[in-house]
Amino acid sequence: MVQVCLNGPRTAADGTAVPLTPESMADSAAEAVAAGATDIHVHPKTPCGRDTLSPRVLAETLSAIRARVSVPVGVTTGAWAEPDPAARLERIRGWTVLPDHASVNWHEPGAEEVAALLLDLGVGVEAGIWSGTDGVERFAASPSGPEVLRVLAEVTDTGPSSAVDSARGLLSGLGDAHGRPVLLHGEDGGAWPVLRLAGELGLATRVGVEDALRLPTGRPAGSNAELVAAGLVEYEAGRRGARRGR
Repeated sequence: MVQVCLNGPRTAADGTAVPLTPESMADSAAEAVAAGATDIHVHPKTPCGRDTLSPRVLAETLSAIRARVSVPVGVTTGAWAEPDPAARLERIRGWTVLPDHASVNWHEPGAEEVAALLLDLGVGVEAGIWSGTDGVERFAASPSGPEVLRVLAEVTDTGPSSAVDSARGLLSGLGDAHGRPVLLHGEDGGAWPVLRLAGELGLATRVGVEDALRLPTGRPAGSNAELVAAGLVEYEAGRRGARRGR
């Protein structure tokens, strides 16, 4: 499975490839799915480009994307979108249109409560386990662990030459991850090496302007679709490398 991460917390300052309105997110999602993406992760935005958990904005964003694609669509619940844990729960309780899944960063305050609420609502939970945080330990002890949809193993090491070692360390710490599927991805300079590692290990992965603004060649990406197309090539290269090593 290759998920496209359409925008993340990026803003207009990161370039025109970052979709910020429901319409541009829907266009970008449709193009990315046509390029081979099978799942979508999106950050709904206020008119000024800030990540939000607003029920109104979420409904507009999900409706626009679902009018163009038929693959699952997930959103963020990142604390930066609503720092107060109690207010975050209230926002989610107010959602009138539900995503197929939502990411919950396990190192953030209130993660257990957010995950439990989403599960009660019938929304799949992507457990975001960031390297360099206590997310691994907290997830290992989580009563919700066996119920999550998948684990997002998120490598925050952006070093092109060190991210793979960081990814292997994160995966080792996760162990069997409560038996849940693992999606492995990196970001910025570490995005492409970690994506190739995901291919080598046969894990799900993701790519998009949230994680990378440049193609493997170093050229700025013009769209999420371009990143997905390049990601599929790199993923297959990782798979071929693994087969040669057997």
